[in-house]
Amino acid sequence: MKKNVMVGFALIVGLSFGAGACATSPKKTTVEKSNLVTLTATVQAIDQATRMVTLKGPKGDTVTFKADAAVRNLPQVSVGDEVLVNYYESLVMRVLKPEETAVNEASAGAARAKAGEMPAGGAAAQVTVTVSIEAIDKANGTVTFKGPSGNVTKIRAADPKNLDLIKVGDRVAVTYSEALAISVEKVKK
Repeated sequence: MKKNVMVGFALIVGLSFGAGACATSPKKTTVEKSNLVTLTATVQAIDQATRMVTLKGPKGDTVTFKADAAVRNLPQVSVGDEVLVNYYESLVMRVLKPEETAVNEASAGAARAKAGEMPAGGAAAQVTVTVSIEAIDKANGTVTFKGPSGNVTKIRAADPKNLDLIKVGDRVAVTYSEALAISVEKVKK
């Protein structure tokens, strides 16, 4: 995901959190939130030649996608196999003190199964950027911020109470993390 898209998404998510997800003190204002989703899907169809895989989720919905060439051991997957998916996301927003340095960095990593093992893999990414609060419109529940590239974005807070945690001129360090882990397990008969 591009950094500017992640920053906008992170701010939207952060400002939408309820008051229970916020920690405040006279010296520091922080919003923290994390979410873990775990689900099991079943392989409904697989074409080894084209690497097209169809999965059926727990609610009966299906998704078809092409397994990238980096997916090892795809020939070991067959119809009926269960795929375990874990998706984690975390967001921390913190108002910086005037003397603190702005932070703008990104990192990512990935891992996959060893040769001969059932297909499995994971990927993670984290981006931290500092934005400045340009305007707050409490009547309309919006905030305007300037990103590290100078881009200005206006968003609506799902919970307008969170607008009380910031003021115009604040610099806010936003760290957004996400991780995805997928593994294939044989269905126990």
